[in-house]
Amino acid sequence: MLFGRKFVYETKTKRQFLRLTDRKSNSKFLKNDMNRNSLRTVFLMTLAAVLFMLVGQVLGGSTGLIIAFVFAMGMNFFSYWKSDKMVLRMYDAQEVDRSSHPKLYGMIKELSRKADLPMPAVYIIPQKQPNAFATGRNPENAAVAVTEGIMQALNEDELRAVIAHELAHIQNRDILTQTIVTTVVSALTMLAQFAYFIPIGGSDRGSNPFVALIVLITAPIAATMLQAAISRTREYEADRVGAEICGQPAQLASALQRIEKAAEQIPMNVSDTAMRSTSHMFPVNPFSGGSFMNLFSTHPETEDRVDRLIHMQNTGEYLFD
Repeated sequence: MLFGRKFVYETKTKRQFLRLTDRKSNSKFLKNDMNRNSLRTVFLMTLAAVLFMLVGQVLGGSTGLIIAFVFAMGMNFFSYWKSDKMVLRMYDAQEVDRSSHPKLYGMIKELSRKADLPMPAVYIIPQKQPNAFATGRNPENAAVAVTEGIMQALNEDELRAVIAHELAHIQNRDILTQTIVTTVVSALTMLAQFAYFIPIGGSDRGSNPFVALIVLITAPIAATMLQAAISRTREYEADRVGAEICGQPAQLASALQRIEKAAEQIPMNVSDTAMRSTSHMFPVNPFSGGSFMNLFSTHPETEDRVDRLIHMQNTGEYLFD
């Protein structure tokens, strides 16, 4: 074990906890909860799209808007189909099977069955930091990757909880969501870059150069904040669904604490490009050694996530804001 300290939680008895995994008795609450969080994601994505259209009109006019959007769509369409292999190569992940890692493979297969998902490909990342991620454009082409460090640092129940969290991302189609958001953010960034080479405000009449300059500075910042907000929303949802899949919210809470502490002590040895483009994929930011403003963070505060999971353990209910 990486850490000697044990994380102990006050929980209800197993019989009391059964209502968490009893879909019939709890289905109405879960459906309302899920709808509320999904609506929040849709609202944020719509806001990002509206921001893109407004910025495109101000900076590039109608022509600049169309060019940037088409280019961004093409770039992210390629990323959507190829991103799984690209990310796995970034981390030098190696595919494994039942014969080489029977315990890990069997654990993922069992949890996939509980989540009603096809069996994903399983990968091992040669990194000492305990962490994991899921990738793939859909459940039929998904992969779950875990580091060598996570199999040493976490106990079996904690590891099951982390894998369930990653399977929740697959079940929720979060990779598709992030691809759509990345398309908008990428297009906004390109519009801002185009503005350096074309007259500010484009060729449309009535454009205000001062307003365009303000938009040029603030739009990429606003887009990044929206992208981070959507990522945080999806992390909360993956916590809830993952805890439901494994049936042990407290174990997921414990795992998140262990991973966060490890991320501060054990670096993830990858390129700067991987750091910038993949940090949102992990259950806890693996590059969290520095301090970032909450509005730009792709992950919610771990303490807040732990509190919600412990409340779920004790009551069977996961509370969103």
